[in-house]
Parts: sequence; C-alpha cells; structure tokens
Amino acid sequence: MAVAAQTARIWRQLLAAVILVGGMLLPVRLQAAASRPADTVVIASFNIQVFGTSKLAKPHVVDVLSKVVRNFDVVAIQEVRAKSNDVIPSFVKQVNADGSRYQYVIGPRLGRTVSKEQYTFLYDTSRIEVDTTSVGTMHDPGDRLHRPPMFVRFRARTQPAEQGFTFWMMNSHTDPDEVPEEVDALADAFAALKLARPDEDDIILLGDLNASPQQFGRLRQLPDINWAVSGTTTNTRRSKTYDNLIFQRTATAEYTGKWGVLDLQTTYSLSLKQALEVSDHNPVWAAFSATEARPAASGGGREPPASPILIPANSGATR
Repeated sequence: MAVAAQTARIWRQLLAAVILVGGMLLPVRLQAAASRPADTVVIASFNIQVFGTSKLAKPHVVDVLSKVVRNFDVVAIQEVRAKSNDVIPSFVKQVNADGSRYQYVIGPRLGRTVSKEQYTFLYDTSRIEVDTTSVGTMHDPGDRLHRPPMFVRFRARTQPAEQGFTFWMMNSHTDPDEVPEEVDALADAFAALKLARPDEDDIILLGDLNASPQQFGRLRQLPDINWAVSGTTTNTRRSKTYDNLIFQRTATAEYTGKWGVLDLQTTYSLSLKQALEVSDHNPVWAAFSATEARPAASGGGREPPASPILIPANSGATR
C-alpha cells in the first residue's frame, strides 16, 4: 500500500500531457525534468519531421523541442535529415541550456534515395547510461527495410548497478509505401535482437511505424507481445495512429502500465499551424521501473552482442 500511495503522489505531481483513457482525452502529468522519480524510467519516441538546419534555425520551434526532450529520460528520434553533422550536437546544447545533462547517440544516414535519414537517441546522463559495447544498426542483407533499425542498450543509473533496469531500444521508421512488408521485417529484427546476447531479455521497439496496432501483422504474433499506445491518435492532426512502443509483457515486467501521447497543441498552447511547425507527429511515451524485475542470465555484464545482428533476408513466418 505504501508503494501504491507513493506512486499516486508521483503521478499527481506531473506536468500536463494528454492520454486517451476509456475513449476520452484526459490530462496526465509528466514529471518535471529536475524531479523525475528515481524509481521510474520514462522513455519516449518522437518523429521530428525533417529535422535539419532549417528547423534548427527557428528558435521558437527549438524551444518547444527542447522542452519536450526534458520530460523524458530517453528519447528515440526519427527523421533527422541533414547533410550537416552539427544538427544534433547543436540541438543538445539547446536542450542543456537550462542545466540539463543530455547526451546523444546517432546512427548513419540511411535510405534508398538521395533523401537520407538518421536515427538518434537523446538521454539524460544523470539518470541513464549507454552500454557502449552494444550500439549499432541492424544489418539488412535482404534489403527489406528502407532504414534498418538502430539499436542501443541502456541502463538506469538511479539504482545500484546490479539492480538497475537494462534494456535494448530499437529505433525504427518504416516507409509509408511499404508498411506491411517492413512491419513483417521488424518482427524478424525483434527476434534477431532477442538472440543477440543471453544476458538481456528486455527489448523496446519504438518509433514511427506508420501503422496502428491493427496493422502490426507478424509483430502481433510474437510471444507475449504488448504495445503501449492504443485507442488514440499520435499524429499532430489527431487523425492517425503511427507511433508506438512495443515489448514483450512478461520479459519486460518493468513496464508500469503508464503511457501517453504528449499533445503538442495542448501541452504548449499552440495552434495547429504552430504545432505542425514543430512536427507532424506528437511524442509518445511509456514508463518503466528503474529496477530490474529479474536478474539477467549472466549478471547483467557488458559482453558485446554477436556482430553483425542480421535481419533474415526472408520472412521468418511459417509458410
């Protein structure tokens, strides 16, 4: 009962965001960055539409983006699209202008056309650390995805090292013209990462999937699969569900059941036009316990995964 009461107090202190509960939009509060509870890790996904030098040159947009990031412990960002290598470093400086301590991990430029995109993760170094032996982009020899997922393994720093929640994050942005095929490939990518190292059973696949849960195909067939966002829209126009966080419920027992869609218009008092300047997607998030639910198979060490991590060239579905 004491834990339940403490949890209730924590969530009553949160800043306004929006979540759909029982078919109604209700205010759910996100913790201010300086006072997020030590026993919770809040993870977000955000497609910052065409995030490049032009968007970075708009101070009012960067101000909103910085405020968004500071709500979360880790943010998986999609659609960094710039020839310059300075976009993310410059953005992180803006995020940290208030004294925050965020850092980033960024992947290579990916895509089949001249318009390349990068995945990136921003994380609060006062609360989260990166396992530097476990960072990379999945190999896709069958060319099943326009932009193969980027993976990073993180650990919560707010708990003793042997107790801190460790987890893979797999950042993905599917091609809107090939959603069924790419979602199918993501099911195989999830399974491949699951086998990458025996001491890690927590995988959080997140990003702009361009698909609602009803369109998850073979992802829905993975054992004990669960998704955080359901029954609401995630795009800025409030018309589509594209973004989500997906994980196996028993393996990732650290999931608290708390999730939300941070509505840019509602949270920052923006018009639709102003919100669309920021992005055509709203951030989505879920909360996890900062304490590992069960010990890792080999003590949660830092042995690197098998390299490379391959997405099978053909579907792993039974035919």
